[in-house]
Amino acid sequence: MDVELTLDSQASKVWFQNERMRQMRPEEESLTDSKRRPGVPLLKRIGVYALILVIGFLLGLLPMWLRAHNIAKDWEKTKVELRRSQMRSALSAAALDARRGDYEPARKAMSDFFSSLSSELDRGEDSALDQTQREAVRPLLTQRDEIITLLARSDPAAADRLSNLDASYRKATESAQAVSTAQ
Repeated sequence: MDVELTLDSQASKVWFQNERMRQMRPEEESLTDSKRRPGVPLLKRIGVYALILVIGFLLGLLPMWLRAHNIAKDWEKTKVELRRSQMRSALSAAALDARRGDYEPARKAMSDFFSSLSSELDRGEDSALDQTQREAVRPLLTQRDEIITLLARSDPAAADRLSNLDASYRKATESAQAVSTAQ
């Protein structure tokens, strides 16, 4: 008996669905028709999705690139300031050491200063010094051998020479410090 009821209920469901299909309006019928008009081809849809994905990727990449670019510029400015500061520090330390009578540390500091100054002048446009500053500090290199020799001999006259050299260097590079702190 249970089997007959199950068969009857299934038959009535099928009949109801068939009846519903016959009563459907034409616009609804076109939706369920197996021969309906094909939609957007699969390849075209995949292309559109890929394009949307690429655009989204680029929109996300642009702010990161701009941030990285700005950080790189700041990094370069910081490196330039560091090189300039290290040169000034080496020169000032040498002058101070020579005043105290510590000629060997002063000689090493001056050797570092002259090496840094020479490499900055060789850098050209990538230098921490601008063109006018490079021209102003270039004559300081001519004193290199004489000052290093005075320090190696522990000559007290080296202290005065280093103080004068320090003042000349500061005067030549003063404009760059004012410009970089203003920015």
